[in-house]
Amino acid sequence: MRIERLPLNALRAFVEAAREGSFKTAADRLGVTPGAVSRQIKQLEDRLALTLFERHPNGVILNDAGRRLAEEVEAGLERIAAGVRAASEHKRTEKTLVLSAPPSFTQFWLLPRLADFEAQEQRLHITLDASPELISPTWQGDGGRLAIRYGQGPWPGVESVRLFDDQLFPVCAPAILEYATIETPADLLAYPLLEVAWESPQGIDFPGWRAWFDAAGLADIEVPIQRRYSLSGLALDQAIAGRGVMLANPAVVADRLASGVLVRPFGDRYVIGSPFTYDLILPAAGSAPPLVQRFIDWLSDEAQQFRDQA
Repeated sequence: MRIERLPLNALRAFVEAAREGSFKTAADRLGVTPGAVSRQIKQLEDRLALTLFERHPNGVILNDAGRRLAEEVEAGLERIAAGVRAASEHKRTEKTLVLSAPPSFTQFWLLPRLADFEAQEQRLHITLDASPELISPTWQGDGGRLAIRYGQGPWPGVESVRLFDDQLFPVCAPAILEYATIETPADLLAYPLLEVAWESPQGIDFPGWRAWFDAAGLADIEVPIQRRYSLSGLALDQAIAGRGVMLANPAVVADRLASGVLVRPFGDRYVIGSPFTYDLILPAAGSAPPLVQRFIDWLSDEAQQFRDQA
């Protein structure tokens, strides 16, 4: 029988009825009436000139011909469904970019800027994986899997593109400065100091208040850290709420400084360098598909603008 002549709806109804041993249950699964299922199966039997079910007052039972047909048709429908799923997955994978990036960087730097790229390029679907874990970047059809990493390179076995270096400086809510003047590093000791306690993939600790006070010439004082957080975003929320002073980096706080919800009590003074950088991690071999290369170029341009504004 030619494929265009196959009664596909009748075959689906037949497979469900064969599986369930009931026209009524098959109808419930297909969202039609039992009468519709009965008519479709009768149509199939007429088309094949075969009786497929033994009909009894209490239900239906597959006969030998029905059992053989049910096995073949069910297997065929499964193959069709698998083919559709594979085609759909292939299409999705080909134009999907999975980007892994640190959680706080993703939330406070990448997401506010990504909407502009997605408005320009709607053919590439970007999935964000907010994770600090190291991954192996790959090209996948017209898409790929890349990563942005915060740490200290070089990154082995991959190609990396430097986005920007890092530095650290104190930030706080404007309300704190309304009640007191912060003029010297020692003035900060009167406030809760919020610290991010984090270790890079290379086992290097994130610089904290101890390093900042040492650089400010106060190596002999005890630094009273009131609260420690594993994510910059947690400390940032507390700083915005006026619950302390945070030692922050530009990527996390730039937009909050621009909006005025945070301020730098010392302005451009008392800034310390960080051993860490933000790098885009690419596969060591192969070349980026065109749509992914557009994203890489866009990200590089955004990073350049950010460096120029710093």
